[in-house]
Amino acid sequence: MLDIAFIRENKEKVNDAVKKKAIKLDVEKLLKLDEQRRMLIQSVEEYRSKRNEASKLIGSEKDETKRKKAIEAMQNLKEHGGRGEDELLKLEEEFHALMLLVPQIPADDTPVGRGDEMNAIVEEVGKPTTFSFTPKDHIELGVSLDIVDIEQGVKTSGFRGYYLKNEGALLHLGLMMLGVEELRAHGFDFIIPPTILREFALQGSGQFPFGREETYQVANAAAFGGKKEKEDMFLGGTSEPALLAYFADKKLTAADLPIRVGAMTPCYRSEAGSYGKDTKGLYRLHEFWKVEQVVICEANIEESEKQFLLLLEVAKSILKKLELPYQVVNVCTEDMGAGKHRMYDINTWMPSRKGYGETHSNSMLLDWQARRMNISYKDAEGKKHFAHTLNNTAIASPRMLIALLENHQQKDGSVKIPKALQKFVGAKIIKPKVA
Repeated sequence: MLDIAFIRENKEKVNDAVKKKAIKLDVEKLLKLDEQRRMLIQSVEEYRSKRNEASKLIGSEKDETKRKKAIEAMQNLKEHGGRGEDELLKLEEEFHALMLLVPQIPADDTPVGRGDEMNAIVEEVGKPTTFSFTPKDHIELGVSLDIVDIEQGVKTSGFRGYYLKNEGALLHLGLMMLGVEELRAHGFDFIIPPTILREFALQGSGQFPFGREETYQVANAAAFGGKKEKEDMFLGGTSEPALLAYFADKKLTAADLPIRVGAMTPCYRSEAGSYGKDTKGLYRLHEFWKVEQVVICEANIEESEKQFLLLLEVAKSILKKLELPYQVVNVCTEDMGAGKHRMYDINTWMPSRKGYGETHSNSMLLDWQARRMNISYKDAEGKKHFAHTLNNTAIASPRMLIALLENHQQKDGSVKIPKALQKFVGAKIIKPKVA
């Protein structure tokens, strides 16, 4: 959410952002609603002031005749002025719904367009892995090593279901713990947050209204004959909303910042908008695990850029320890999301895809989330500011298993385990168990 004063003063910038990000929003309609809303607020405030005066007069008037006349005047006032309150309530709802759609202004160097081909490569580390033999994909490796069972996963959980077994399960846990260790080494606090979330957390983080169709809603108790819950609940697609919600409405000061927190949680996404994409294997799943990193910092663009690079370095450090080639890309406007000012993806080489696959998304949102979530702080002079927020993946699995297995496979069908993960798996290599 942007400041409405900023929108009024920078209508062309906002319109430009709406166009570049392909957001369905009529900025002129929003501004007209804002004007009507301000006029109505003034009218309602005048009505409330007169109502309070009339109420005091009724309470203090001793003359019964005068008191009756005051009561009649009060009733007449309520009949006509009270309608404004109802109208304001409806107007505020419509205004708020449109404000939730207003996008953040993208950075000047953000590529304009849509699709991977429009993203700009910022950095490439390592070269795509080559083999002196015909390599297997991660599905074949999963079967031969007896570490992944997709067939039984689909039978049990439906489309995109899977089982991780033996060293596959240990690799998965090792990746999570490697992510946690890296965050702790960089001074992040570590949290295990809830994954069943109220709507305010998803709306505040910007997951709603844009990603609502991708979000699983928890079945209401009424569906099972129980007492109906007071509000809808949802499964988190990332720990970012829960981490941000932890700081909602808290009284922070500049001295508390920057706040750096990480979390490890299961994540759930319906993938409703990806029908027909990546239907095989472990790339696009309904449930997975992720270690996420979130930063809340002062409302200063230079400070945000500094924290953005820190989040990027954490992810790059993990990939270095996993001995994987990757590229960093500056994500284009239509793919970066409504709330992002800047977004860099890290794409890791995946031989079976004959290309890079997204494994990390590093995002700078300025005060867009903080205004929605009410995350603010006071500076040394006592002035209130909405904070800047950032987030990036530290590690996600089992998607990362694709890169790990495929890049480190050997001619004999075995897979070497990077040194950083060996302590978690208890082995240096995974050997085939199925011919």
